[in-house]
Amino acid sequence: MLVDVNYWAVIIATLSTMVVGSIWYTPKVFGNYWMRVAKVTPPEGGAASAVGPILTTLIVSFITAWVFAIAVQIAWTALGGSYLWLTIMVGLMLWAGFTAARFITHDAFEGRPAGLTILNIAHELVTVIVMAIIIGVWPPAGTV
Repeated sequence: MLVDVNYWAVIIATLSTMVVGSIWYTPKVFGNYWMRVAKVTPPEGGAASAVGPILTTLIVSFITAWVFAIAVQIAWTALGGSYLWLTIMVGLMLWAGFTAARFITHDAFEGRPAGLTILNIAHELVTVIVMAIIIGVWPPAGTV
């Protein structure tokens, strides 16, 4: 079974994760707090040392957006209704059941501060909502 996916929406959703993360973790927003509680120090190599993590983030974000778009399309095929609303609901369910739940579990066992866990899962929530809006307003051709 082939599932229709709008790859332009997936690409834009992928790039949106970089925008959200760049704003969220900037020092003027939550970056200073995150570095302090996560015990992260700025890289000594400057921007050049960030290339690896940025490429990793792009690849992982593409996979996330692609799987998200497939899950939405399967849900829409089964349930119908508003594509945007369904995309937001699927995103919230996937975030709660997988992302937030896994962060909370891992952070509890690693003894991370609750504030750090809340900061990171809130970031993931905003990221998923932005991705949901992009994928939800730009369904595959012929879907709706």
